[in-house]
Amino acid sequence: MKTKIRFASLALSLMFASGAALADMKIGVSMSQFDDTWLTYLRESMDQKAKSYPDGVKLQFEDARSDVVKQLSQVENFISQKVDAIVVNPVDTAATQKITQAAVKAGIPLVYVNRRPDDLNLPKGVVTVASNDEEAGKMQMQYLADKMGGKGDIVILLGDLANNSTTNRTKGVKEVLSQYPNIKIEQEQTGIWLRDKGMTLVNDWLTQGRKFDAVVANNDEMAIGAAMALQQAGVDKGSVLIAGVDGTPDGLNAIKKGNMTVSVFQDAKGQADGSIDTAVKMAKNQPVEQNVWVPYRLITPQNVDTFK
Repeated sequence: MKTKIRFASLALSLMFASGAALADMKIGVSMSQFDDTWLTYLRESMDQKAKSYPDGVKLQFEDARSDVVKQLSQVENFISQKVDAIVVNPVDTAATQKITQAAVKAGIPLVYVNRRPDDLNLPKGVVTVASNDEEAGKMQMQYLADKMGGKGDIVILLGDLANNSTTNRTKGVKEVLSQYPNIKIEQEQTGIWLRDKGMTLVNDWLTQGRKFDAVVANNDEMAIGAAMALQQAGVDKGSVLIAGVDGTPDGLNAIKKGNMTVSVFQDAKGQADGSIDTAVKMAKNQPVEQNVWVPYRLITPQNVDTFK
């Protein structure tokens, strides 16, 4: 009997040494907002990844509704529930310090997904899974610069100004522009990632009589809005080049139809799989990289059919 007890105790100790058992694992996920096309694909892919584990991993999704205070409260609730890990898609990349401090103090693994905090010196137990946004900006602008023959006027549709994806994608665009002094920025305003805002801004510029040869949008939704505004104004398709970022199904369709010129594929599944896989490994005390980079890929009319 004593031998059996010793073996049972050994089995239990091994299970606890490896971290939480998958069947019992619970991960809290706070999304900056549910009402965002690309983030919806990210969230759905995270759910699919969790369900793919043999014993299953339970995700508890919460919508921060673009509210920094609400997101911190959600993280604090996850901590009080004693979840095994936390995944956060930050509302404001400059306001993540309190989230980081709370998770670290509680000893709960934290993964930031899609949006990297502005603080690059994250402590142990905190990981980022994202894509390099500067590269996205460089890729879309270089393609346009080549198409424009290195000269002309552009307008830039910015994403949410509280998001460093906006800052970094635009930084990449301007880094390319520094090599093309004959390409000028005519206008630069925020459409906060939204199709209708992108459409309104471009419509306003057209109404004001502004002339431009290309629209550089920080995401596909605003790029599609720009295409709609140009179409309604009777501008010939393709006469104004339009670039987006994300490679959403609507974005891919717009490229196929010739309504958009180019986009840059942001791999929602890659980021989703990376974030959940990393959170599971951390919960099981397994080694992980502190920064997991998922590469961007250029989408053109020539290769658009290879993307799904």
